[in-house]
Amino acid sequence: MELKELFFKLLSFKSITPDDDGAMDFIEDYMKDFQAVRVDKEGVKNLFLYKRFGDGEHLCFAGHIDVVPPGEGWSEDPFTPVEKGGFVYARGSQDMKSGVAAFLKACKDTKEFKGTLSMLLTSDEEGDAYHGTIEVLKYLKEEDFLPDFTVVAEPTCEKAFGDTIKIGRRGSINGILKLYGKQGHAAYPEKSVNPIELIAPVLPKIAGVNLDNGDENFAPSKFVITDIRSGLEVTNVTPGDLKMMFNIRNSTKTTKEDVKSFVDRNFQGLKYDLNLSQTAKPFVTKRDSKVVKKLSTSIENICEIKPSLSTSGGTSDARFFGEFGVDTVEFGVKNDTIHSVDERTTLKEVEDLCIIFKDLIKNFND
Repeated sequence: MELKELFFKLLSFKSITPDDDGAMDFIEDYMKDFQAVRVDKEGVKNLFLYKRFGDGEHLCFAGHIDVVPPGEGWSEDPFTPVEKGGFVYARGSQDMKSGVAAFLKACKDTKEFKGTLSMLLTSDEEGDAYHGTIEVLKYLKEEDFLPDFTVVAEPTCEKAFGDTIKIGRRGSINGILKLYGKQGHAAYPEKSVNPIELIAPVLPKIAGVNLDNGDENFAPSKFVITDIRSGLEVTNVTPGDLKMMFNIRNSTKTTKEDVKSFVDRNFQGLKYDLNLSQTAKPFVTKRDSKVVKKLSTSIENICEIKPSLSTSGGTSDARFFGEFGVDTVEFGVKNDTIHSVDERTTLKEVEDLCIIFKDLIKNFND
């Protein structure tokens, strides 16, 4: 099966999170020269494929087969790939069946490698990700078989294919603060405690404030208020409480405990409840890591572009590899239409991605 046929086959699976729609069975059969391990859990399909070529380091490619719902307004059926105007249109064409097709084909065509080559696939990346990649990594740790290096084939490029490798990701800390006052009649404000008035002098001290200065890898961790609500939607009653929601995409310099201290310091003397949750932890792979240097070289060889090293964007399953101490990078096609109606990519980008992965595998242990 040629790369285009493989890519179109993957796009035809209606694999909306967490349903793989049979994609994992197809991939396992397609990669039958590799040993297969299924780590399915709670309705989530997870597949780990590996081949020991010899003694040496363990290089893993990782990705997800699931996609977000297509939404309304597509010009064609989102699960019937269509070539039009030089593009391939289908849900998942960029995010991230392009990357999956590229590394499956690259690994399948590999005849020699000094070490172990593997692939990790899940059907639960676009959802809560509670039972996906993390479960496979737990299994691999128990088996003492964690990879040394991982390439997650997420779409990373911004303006031109080859221009960006992600060497890390920011974390994500969510907060809900409930500030208490005393409800009363608007005509008698002296008899009430208005939480809106309580928070008013605090907001300039917290809204959009950087909690650290960032560094060469990360932008500063910014306190971003996403919602404030209070009151009964009437004009003659002052509210009894107020709810504020916020998010911090945090660097390695700011922790959840730092955020709590920041809030406590600014709301000192006021009555409030604070709930903090960390949905993703930040990680960064050193710029001189072997996988960073080798992938950069392969991209330069094929694209004649020197890629920038970035940690921007949201979260991905790369964060789980980072938690397990695996040097991890992300590289894939452009990401300008991910999650949108009429998501699209070019076949040339997918073909070039596969060539880059083949070059990386060939030269990884030189």
